[in-house]
Formats: sequence, C-alpha cells, structure tokens
Amino acid sequence: MVAFAVVLARLTLVSVPGAVGQVHSNVRPGDSLRHYLLHATTVDAARQVGGNILLGLPFGVLLPVLVPKARGLFGVLLRTAGVMLLVELVQGALITGRAFDIDDVILNTTGALVGYLLLGRRAGRAVHRRPAPAVHPSEGSVADPA
Repeated sequence: MVAFAVVLARLTLVSVPGAVGQVHSNVRPGDSLRHYLLHATTVDAARQVGGNILLGLPFGVLLPVLVPKARGLFGVLLRTAGVMLLVELVQGALITGRAFDIDDVILNTTGALVGYLLLGRRAGRAVHRRPAPAVHPSEGSVADPA
C-alpha cells in the first residue's frame, strides 16, 4: 500500500507548469467525459479515462485485504471516493497546472469497483477468514440435535 501511495502521489500531486491556463476545474459530473469523447483524440480519451480507472483499481484490491472493516463493496467505494476526493481537492487548491475534476473521482471509484469485483472480494475473504463457530464441550457437536 505504501508503494501504491507513492505512485499515486507522483502521478497526481506533481505540478504541471506548462498546463497553467489550459486546465479548469470541473464540478459537473460528465463534463470532462463528454469533452474527452467529443474533442480529444481516441488515444488521449483512452489515456484519460483508462488511466483514471486503472488508478482506482488497486484500492478495490488492497482495501479489503488491509482494512478488515472495508471488506464490503460499500466500504471500499466510500473509502476510495473519500481519498480520491481529497486528492482532487489538493490538486485544485495547491498544485500548479492541476485542477479539481469530479469525473476523475467517479472514474477512480469505478476502478476500485472493478478491482473489488475481480479480485478484492476474494482476497479479502481469504486473508480475513471468519472463525468457525465455537462449540462448547457441554453442548455436544454441532450436528447433535439435542
């Protein structure tokens, strides 16, 4: 998770001075996606959309393994959206040449959903197995109807 946090910070919290004046904040869901689909090349659109989905994917895999309380789908999505919202807020407020984009939060969270469904759910269950119900010796076996 530490390695992923370092990669996340290097990808998202590095200033891009050459982009000043070209970036703008987006608080309306779907606006950036529409722009990518209508005005960007296919390669640029795939890079933006796919890159944001891939950036969220490790959350869906790692959170159920590292945070037992985040084993469920809702917990993973809520935590991912919270972290990505924080990253976007920092980008928009503090990083030169970066802007807040709600579509990035949505795509990152979608990536976490994909990671959770593909691998995270099973990995979380494998690492955090629920203990078998204990049987008190005076109660007999579980199969004993008495």
